[in-house]
Amino acid sequence: MKRLIVLAVMTLGAWGQSAEKPVELSIPGSKMWTDTGIDVGPGDMVAVEASGAISYMGRETGPSGLVRGWTDMIKTFPLNEAKRGALIGRVGDNTAARPFLIGDRTERQIGTNGRLFLGVNLGTGDRATGAFTVKLTRTKGATEVRSSAEMLKNLTKISQQQLDGVPTRVVDAAGVEGDRTNFFIVGSELHVVTALERAGWIKVDRSVKDTIFRGILVSMSKQAYVTLPMSELTMFGRAQDYGWAQADPLRVVAARHHFRIWKAPFTAGGRTVWVGAGTHDIGFDKDQRNGKLTHKIDPNTDGERDYIGKSLEETGEVLQLDYMTAKNPVKQAKTAHGQSYHSDGRTLIVYLKPDESDSSKQFSDVFCTVLAKNNPDGDRWDPCDNYVEGGGSTNVALPALSKEYRVLIVPGFMSSCFADSPAFNEGLPVLREKYGLNVEYFQVPNDGSDTNAKLIADYLKEKSKGDARKWILVGYSKGTPDLQETLARYPELRPMTAAFISVAGASGGSNIADAIPGMVDKYMNQYKLKPTCQGDMAVGFKSLSKMVRGQFLANYPNPFVPTYSIIAASDKNNTSKALMQTWMLLLTYDPLQDGQLTRQDAIVPGSTYLGVAKGDHFAVALPFDKSSDATIKTGMDKTKYPRGALIEALLRFVTDDLAKKKR
Repeated sequence: MKRLIVLAVMTLGAWGQSAEKPVELSIPGSKMWTDTGIDVGPGDMVAVEASGAISYMGRETGPSGLVRGWTDMIKTFPLNEAKRGALIGRVGDNTAARPFLIGDRTERQIGTNGRLFLGVNLGTGDRATGAFTVKLTRTKGATEVRSSAEMLKNLTKISQQQLDGVPTRVVDAAGVEGDRTNFFIVGSELHVVTALERAGWIKVDRSVKDTIFRGILVSMSKQAYVTLPMSELTMFGRAQDYGWAQADPLRVVAARHHFRIWKAPFTAGGRTVWVGAGTHDIGFDKDQRNGKLTHKIDPNTDGERDYIGKSLEETGEVLQLDYMTAKNPVKQAKTAHGQSYHSDGRTLIVYLKPDESDSSKQFSDVFCTVLAKNNPDGDRWDPCDNYVEGGGSTNVALPALSKEYRVLIVPGFMSSCFADSPAFNEGLPVLREKYGLNVEYFQVPNDGSDTNAKLIADYLKEKSKGDARKWILVGYSKGTPDLQETLARYPELRPMTAAFISVAGASGGSNIADAIPGMVDKYMNQYKLKPTCQGDMAVGFKSLSKMVRGQFLANYPNPFVPTYSIIAASDKNNTSKALMQTWMLLLTYDPLQDGQLTRQDAIVPGSTYLGVAKGDHFAVALPFDKSSDATIKTGMDKTKYPRGALIEALLRFVTDDLAKKKR
């Protein structure tokens, strides 16, 4: 069986540059990787369009692959989060190179230099026949606005004094010294987490309790479970802030790359410093402290140190890899459970590039000033740092809100079911009446994002007749993927769109959509919503799955217009009763989550990051505290939030940012 897959690779980052002559290649399904013969580099964008089919274990599949089954939980795949037989890619052939999903199509920016490989996502022991025929076209990327040389010139490095002040080894609960600290990472928490996830590292469970919760989520979503708990070791008087492991669905029980990191009590040029200790588990051994079974590590700990650095470098987020040696380096020692290890004594320093996409401080200043001076919600409020992470100044300049744009707000899933609580309802009259903005609210049904995209596109086209002003699109919750699909499927709307703002948006999907398909029915029955709801709830909920949204982001990983993301995050004290169950489950993934989405899933890739709104998923947009339904108010009991200030601050920040880009 041999059919055609037409695949075009071109760089979109270099606008106006001509593409090279296309090259056609045959990519056999019988082998995992095929060398395309094409080199790519930082700034290049690979755009892919694919079609056709291969035979995978007797079943025909297109480039998006076959849905994973229960037996796949005991198989290893090159790209664990992708479907069986999916078309995948990779830059470089070293062990740290991270595969990425291509599927039916993709537009992907390349972050590092290397040879482009294409392949099939084959599971352990699986076979495929036939071949994909691909068409590759490359256009060289534009030079970065800021060169690495310029960034290096302004780089503040770790000092010898700082290095010598860090413990050379971590200790266990009994105070016994163990692994050596063998690397530092310099970069903000968000940037470090994002880079590690891009490099294929997965957060590891902190406890057996977390393992049980996450095991339920992962098994229900038919995804291989790779985050076995990591014991807590201590540095700076506390357990690790994060544990990370390299995904290996089957062999992770006996062999995995893994490390722990701690936030240091000092900075480098104002940038956060993370201290890490990494080892490579290669099997099992007897713990000499108690005779129990434990992991056996590779005694050459320098191999894991260098592997961690190389994996990060492959993401394109690393400015420089450097080495330093402490005053009293550890070259020979034993782990806390008695295994010997050795090292050359050097510490790897990983300097990430400056994160120029993080505008959270600037946005918090605007928000806190709007809340203090304008108070569009007309209520009494606590100090500003109760509503945005880190607080902010209350005295920045607030110029007149620009009337240059029109605003369209698209709410989230089940919004049509809560008729008296439209998103940002308190702030809209102020924007219209006080500032004269043209703000429209488009209620979509509870259908799939692809279906809603057509409705939104038709609405925008109709409303744009006779009015040349561009739109600022605001998506809340599922409104974000609905708008992402709109801009992807209807490119004629991109020139009509000035910006896209995502508020607690489900860009990366939700673990809850995968794990608890009955959640919608629970809400429907509890709050008696069926008479008012519109659309196919099952289809709409399915479109929020991690697999569906992951496939979309693989196809369209780069925003089409200037894009901004603000996430929501709540703690146990400000999470509504109706969200407490899902909040507890998501807590095992990330402490920064809102009961429906984790931090990373709520950030649109390639967007400007505007920080954290400190409220649960409902509170930051939906006025349930003002609902006339007593049952709703009882379940949504922690939803008092200055939503009017939030939407005003978002529009102020974005319109000002757009004006700066025009200068």
